[in-house]
Amino acid sequence: MAYSIHILHMFPDLLNLYGDKGNIECLRKRLEWRGIEATVTGCTYDDRVMDFSKTDIVFLGGGSDREQKIVCSELLKYRDRLKDYVENGGVLVAVCGGYQLLGKYYALPDEKIEGLNILDIYTEHGSPRLIGNIVLKNDSISQNIVGFENHGGRTYIGDHTPLGKVVKGFGNTGESGAEGVLYKNVVATYLHGPLLPKNPQLCDLILEKALKQKYPDFTALEPLDDAMENRANTYMQDIILKN
Repeated sequence: MAYSIHILHMFPDLLNLYGDKGNIECLRKRLEWRGIEATVTGCTYDDRVMDFSKTDIVFLGGGSDREQKIVCSELLKYRDRLKDYVENGGVLVAVCGGYQLLGKYYALPDEKIEGLNILDIYTEHGSPRLIGNIVLKNDSISQNIVGFENHGGRTYIGDHTPLGKVVKGFGNTGESGAEGVLYKNVVATYLHGPLLPKNPQLCDLILEKALKQKYPDFTALEPLDDAMENRANTYMQDIILKN
């Protein structure tokens, strides 16, 4: 059977801090290397048309507070449709600013940005900024997750399952010991870098979620030669954990 995946990249013109477009390229290539057709559609702020009905992976990247405010006013128009997409098992990957926008609100010192209320989380501005490399442990994969975080917000996730336990770094609040959120087929995180090229197992976990959602008979991805990607992951871990 021929498989195919459609990826919707939301607001690539505004939400692309620290090379988040690299995550899109990683998703696409790891599908194509396996002979799976991958189509990427970028929906910019000026497009203002988002169709989730034929989308298999939605990607929402990171942006500054200013860009988040611009994007959120537009995203709120799609809140119900995006929430339905998530509740029905749609795969959504959100990074940093995109992660914050999935919650109830992001409280800045002088205003509150209304969120999409897709996740039962909220973010409060704090000081100082939480900046640096980070290592996470996720029990669903054998490979530790590495990345870079730079956020002023402290995100409180309540009863949600975190993406991982912080081995080194700050995470959601700098104190909770948790980073990110996993909810249904949502993967939300503060990790930039871009995240996925250095974490092939996490990338494949996301791809498998999308393929199993679209194709009930799909079992597992064929393995790739990830020697280079694994060396990058191990190298980053060594640097981070030694400092």
